[in-house]
Amino acid sequence: MDTRSKVLQLFKALHRTRQEVFKGDSQALEAARQKINSEFRRDLTELSPEKITELLKFGSDVEIILRKTVIQGVLSNHGTISIAPRKEILLDNLPFTENPTQKDT
Repeated sequence: MDTRSKVLQLFKALHRTRQEVFKGDSQALEAARQKINSEFRRDLTELSPEKITELLKFGSDVEIILRKTVIQGVLSNHGTISIAPRKEILLDNLPFTENPTQKDT
């Protein structure tokens, strides 16, 4: 896959993740859209293959962090925050044990 295709693929992935993570929050959606677009525009003229590879890795890491760690909260009138985590964020709840078993590595 050529570099241009990788860049466009990452650009689209970041925007899809933005839409999923900030669904229903127009202010956050717009801020994330502007940030993604400005970051890609800033490096539009980059020609160094090493630098482009580094930027692609960074963008990919950002997409993963957004998808796996960001949780939206909604502040209610009573001063409480309610959250609705996405399926990707929820982990299996393992019961506590006093003597955890060691995994062989």
